[in-house]
Amino acid sequence: MRYAILLLGAPYSHQASHSALRFARALVARGHRLEAVFFYHDGVHNASRLAAPPQDEPHLVDAWVDLSREHQVSLQVCIAAALRRGLLDEREAARHGKGGSNVEAPFELTGLGQLIDLGTRCDRLVTFGP
Repeated sequence: MRYAILLLGAPYSHQASHSALRFARALVARGHRLEAVFFYHDGVHNASRLAAPPQDEPHLVDAWVDLSREHQVSLQVCIAAALRRGLLDEREAARHGKGGSNVEAPFELTGLGQLIDLGTRCDRLVTFGP
């Protein structure tokens, strides 16, 4: 089956991010295809390259990046929610005259149309939120 995940919770504020990551790993371990993870609302904070959790806690941003690279999972971040919360990639930082960017690659800023597309292409769209 083809899956997509919609993640609404910020890392370290709620269990949503950690649960979504564990679910994603379980999917691919069972042979399913995880097309993408769409980060929306406070879930966009999962894309911040500035996250620096204590060493005895999981580094959720790095874990999402590893999942993406190991299993070719697209990490899509709602651009409107990200900009509203101060997350910018290099292009948006330049467009808004900001001195730097903080969206970690391979996370990419996209629109809500991508979420709709995932909902139509995938067999299941599973939501994790606070």
